[in-house]
This record gives sequence, structure tokens and C-alpha cells, in this order.
Amino acid sequence: MSGIASRTRRGRLIAAAVGVLVLAGVLLLVVGLRAQRQAPQPPASAAIPFSPSPSADSSTASSNSAGTSPGSSGSRAPAATAKPVKGPLLSRSVPVELEIPQLDVRSDLLQLGLNPDRTVQVPPLAKDSRAGWYKYSPTPGQLGPSVILGHVDSAKYGPGVFFKLGALRPGSTLSVTRSDRTTAVFRVDRVVSYPKNSFPTLEVYGNTDSAQLRLITCGGKFDLSSRNYESNIVAFATLVSSHPA
Repeated sequence: MSGIASRTRRGRLIAAAVGVLVLAGVLLLVVGLRAQRQAPQPPASAAIPFSPSPSADSSTASSNSAGTSPGSSGSRAPAATAKPVKGPLLSRSVPVELEIPQLDVRSDLLQLGLNPDRTVQVPPLAKDSRAGWYKYSPTPGQLGPSVILGHVDSAKYGPGVFFKLGALRPGSTLSVTRSDRTTAVFRVDRVVSYPKNSFPTLEVYGNTDSAQLRLITCGGKFDLSSRNYESNIVAFATLVSSHPA
């Protein structure tokens, strides 16, 4: 009987070990799948020091689970700085389409205004995730920072239009087609992740001496308790040229 009992115990141990291995394999598979769906993040080295213009807007930025709001004051973009203007400029024209070849992104642009509580609207969560231009910022190609927001993802629909924004790298180009049938071409300067609790409002939304673009989405870790991302990813870009659409 002792031999039978011993063999029985060994059988149970083997079965338990196999069960642990199977469970470990399942866990690794789940972790792997989650890792594949995690949005790419910019390198930490991208967050270099910045000295804002003395005349930059000092309004504070608010945020939510989809992306950051470009300021809660509802004021239009600050007046041009006294510094000499650098690079090309375009006249005002509402943007209609954004294209980021490196990320395989092409999106019609919604127009975003302000919510009743004076926070900035974000694009609606939808299966057809689209980016939106904040209409109280300069139009792409005008002097100052033009602001475009997009979702990183959603629990219902998965990856959003800016899911891969953190993978954008300096030197790459993107374009914005405008209603006057011109296409503004921007070169990416840097892509940075900022904690939402220390978002650098002046750096992102302050006055500039050239035509700039800011692409903004959520990033960093996802807080399960608040169901919000803890950071924002911001791509900074500068107008380098334009051509007929």
C-alpha cells in the first residue's frame, strides 16, 4: 500500500506541477497580450529643460482620461511675442485633415471648443477614432502653437487615433491639410511624456516665435482606481513648408 500511496502522491505532485506550468503559461500569454496593446512611450531623455517666453499665457491646463485640455480660461491664443519671427508662416485657415505617415495615421479633424465648465472638449470616444483641433488655438501654420487632441485608447473600442503617438520620433514629418487647400508640413522636434499633476502649461501652450503644432494624448501608467492615465504625451512640431493640397 505504501508503494501505491507513494505513487499516488507523486502523481498528484506531477499534476500540480503541470497545473502550475499551465497557469504560468496562461499568465505569460495574458501579460504578453497586454504588453502588445500598451501604447508606446517616448524616451525619458526627451524631457529637456525649457524656458518659456515672458509673455506666454499662464492659464492652467486641466485633464481627463482621454487627453489634456489646452487651458480652462477659454481665452484665445496669446498675442504674438516681440521676438523676431522664425521660419515660414501661413494665413488663418481651419484644418480639415491630419496625416502622420510614420504612424500610419490619417484622420479628419473635428473642431473642439469648450465644455460648460470651461474645460476644453475632447473628441468623442467612438469606433472611428478621430483627432480634433482646438479652435481657440492658432490654425496650423499661423504663429503660435496649434493644438490637436486625440484619444490613446478606450476600453470599448481599443486603440485610438493617437495610440502610437509615443513612438513618433524627432525628424519625422507630418502634415495638416487646411480648408484653403494648402497642406502645412511640420517636422517633429520632440515627443515628451509629462505627469498630469505637473503638466508644463507654458511650455506646451505658451507663445512661440514660429508656427508650431502640439499633438496631445494620454500616456504613462493607467490608474485602475481612478480609471485615468497618469501622464500626457505631447509631440512638439515646427512648420517647415507648405504646398497645394
